[in-house]
Amino acid sequence: MAPYAEQILISTGRSDWTSRIEDDEGAVLAKRVKGLLGRGGKYSDPFHNVMLTNSSFAPFTSTPDTASAYLFPSFRYLPEIGTAPEAVESFLKAFVLPSQLHPVHGVLAEPQRKALVQDPRLQKDFPGVQPVDDVVVLICGHGGRDQRCGILGPLLQAEFEDKLQTEGLQLRTEPSLPQNSNGSDPPGARVGLISHIGGHKYAGNVIIYIPPSMKWNSLAGKGVWYGRVGPGNVEGIVKETILNGKVIKEMFRGGIEQGSKILRL
Repeated sequence: MAPYAEQILISTGRSDWTSRIEDDEGAVLAKRVKGLLGRGGKYSDPFHNVMLTNSSFAPFTSTPDTASAYLFPSFRYLPEIGTAPEAVESFLKAFVLPSQLHPVHGVLAEPQRKALVQDPRLQKDFPGVQPVDDVVVLICGHGGRDQRCGILGPLLQAEFEDKLQTEGLQLRTEPSLPQNSNGSDPPGARVGLISHIGGHKYAGNVIIYIPPSMKWNSLAGKGVWYGRVGPGNVEGIVKETILNGKVIKEMFRGGIEQGSKILRL
């Protein structure tokens, strides 16, 4: 797992994509985010790696002028992000750019440094932002990039959905999030296929985000990456990691905590 500060997870309502997700028809948000954060982009920062992925989760709206996305490990859901150039920049400035630059940026002039950091005041322009209180299970199913993921991904998705419901977690498929979660209600779960996250040799690749509201779980507010996951491993992952907060070392590829800290065993 390559270290990252934030994962932008775009809701596309599709389960597969072209090899380069920004080349998909209608992938306006992905294309503009990559253009701004990628090499040579206006907000490119080698010390603040942002992972951009598509997901099979349905978007809140399906107009070409807006997109929906999750942010992890910030555990935020943005149902409506404008896809116009200035709106995408505002989104990145409000939620994604670093709050503090690496010391190497000290050689830059103050206006340049200020332009590269987050401006939380812009968050008021996104009134629909909601905290994520569901367990989120992400499975690489990017068949357009690797055939193994395209075959194994849907099998793992079905197995996770079955085992999560067996353990009493409510499976959520609607694009909007519950408004009244206070941490005392039984947790819900979302299971989705995502685009390439690296490491084909580790297929099936799975990321599990445990929401901060699950305070009884020692992995609350963290994301755990597992590799070489097969359908036979799913029941154990649900019981050990999702319900009991234990990392299974044999499949562990890495992890992340809130504040962009790397999770270490």
